[in-house]
Amino acid sequence: MALQDGTYRIGPDVGRLLVHTGRTGLGSKAGHDLTLGATSWSGTVVVDTGDPARSSVTIDVRVASLHVVSGSGGVKPLTDSDRADIERIMRDKVLDAARHPTITFRSTRVSGTLESFTVDGEATIMGTPRPVTASGSADADGRVRARATVPQSRWGIKPYSAFFGALKVADDVVIEVEVALEAPSP
Repeated sequence: MALQDGTYRIGPDVGRLLVHTGRTGLGSKAGHDLTLGATSWSGTVVVDTGDPARSSVTIDVRVASLHVVSGSGGVKPLTDSDRADIERIMRDKVLDAARHPTITFRSTRVSGTLESFTVDGEATIMGTPRPVTASGSADADGRVRARATVPQSRWGIKPYSAFFGALKVADDVVIEVEVALEAPSP
């Protein structure tokens, strides 16, 4: 089925939203590169194949729904206790989910083609809006993939560190969204 013009609802039932972190510092070999997933997120994609500038994207992510999907590297595998600690620190200390429960993205411009597009927009993290650019592609069958590199410090987030700063989460994180746009909403 070819991708049709229209409005599509997106969320975990038709796709996935992942956050990839890296590590840096003298103790980086001790830490893990993490993949986090969101279980509670939703959005809308408006597709206009004839005039991509009339297309748009909105996404809302519940911070408390972010969880550790996997961790690679490190001197030992991640335990369930490690995962719980990472999720608690991310939710309570890094992203302050109690005060800022939602991360949002609102597009301001879409350009390109289905095979290669750019979405410029504004992400609001911890109550602070900042510009973000994502690049992506769509298959003829409606599978859409997009990714953006987001420097945490741009939003005033101090990347997590341990061992007196010898192990740090890299400032840049990569946000990746993959969804199936199956049928436009009525």
